[in-house]
Amino acid sequence: QVQLVESGGGSVQAAGSLTLSCAASGLIWRCDGMSWYRQAPGKEREVASTITRDGVKNYADSVKGRFNISRDDSKNTLYLQMNSLKPEDSGMYYCNMWCSSTTSSKLRNYWGQGTRVTVSS
Repeated sequence: QVQLVESGGGSVQAAGSLTLSCAASGLIWRCDGMSWYRQAPGKEREVASTITRDGVKNYADSVKGRFNISRDDSKNTLYLQMNSLKPEDSGMYYCNMWCSSTTSSKLRNYWGQGTRVTVSS
């Protein structure tokens, strides 16, 4: 019913910047909480940043001050501006949204397929 598609990943040198996007499509009624997760090779998936529908943002300590999460509800799109990137930021980045559809008011959790970020030193 709802599909999430990330884009914007790629390879960058340390101290560089990337902006990730996650577009939700389908029979969307509304989306509430949205998040970016990331998973480094050999490690568990962890939350990098979250944003509520009211715009309240939270960040993992490891990205605080460098990453900025934002959303455009008119486009059902989530963004992650990543600055001052470090090699340890490398990994797969996944967007996650709680959305309801036009066929059901119940909020359901959706994941994107992931986009790879590689930061070289």
